[in-house]
This record gives sequence, C-alpha cells and structure tokens, in this order.
Amino acid sequence: MAAPDGRSGKASAASDADLARRLDRLSRDLHAERQEHAASQPPERKDGAGYAQAVKLASEFVAGILVGAGLGWGIDRLAGTSPWGLIVLLLLGFCAGVLNVVRAAGRMTAADAKKSDGGPAI
Repeated sequence: MAAPDGRSGKASAASDADLARRLDRLSRDLHAERQEHAASQPPERKDGAGYAQAVKLASEFVAGILVGAGLGWGIDRLAGTSPWGLIVLLLLGFCAGVLNVVRAAGRMTAADAKKSDGGPAI
C-alpha cells in the first residue's frame, strides 16, 4: 500500500527514522553550542553594584584627606603654626584614607567570596 505522498510504507518509515535521528543529532549539537556560547560570555553586571562600590571607596579616601586637611588648617589658625599643622594632618588624613579603602575593599572581597561559596553575605 502506498503512502499519501506516493512512497511505500517501508520507505516512509525509514525516512521518518532517518529524520528523527538527524533531528536528535541537531538538537544535541545546538544544545552543546548554546552551552559553549554561554560559557564564553562575560558574567552579567549587577545593576550598577560595581559603580556603587567604586563611589563608596573613592568617597572614603577623599573624606580622610579632607578631614585631615580641615583639622590641620583649624589647628594652624588656632595655634598659629602655619603650615605645619596642615601638612602633618593632611599626610595623616591621606594615610587614614588609604587605610579605610584597604579595609573596605577587604570587606567587599570577603563578602563576594562568601556569596560564591553559598554562605550568607556579611
């Protein structure tokens, strides 16, 4: 008996099986290609979280310098030791700013490491 398209039953079954094998192979290849493409893509950004951290670090650094300079200027005005109070406390403010940035960056790194390990973030 002939199939509606004019082929015999055996030929139609063979071509259907061949078509199913090709479709399975193409599906596996497509799945593997999608996984490879996803692995090669950079990770997605976290809605500006990196920018927020950068602004926080920069503001901590600048705040340390400004507080040191302000205190030094104030001491110079009160004690009349210009410019030594400003110079000394400006340098101390710079050191304090660097120390604050290093500490904050360490906390951020520890929090990221805990997130990647599956533990709760600090």
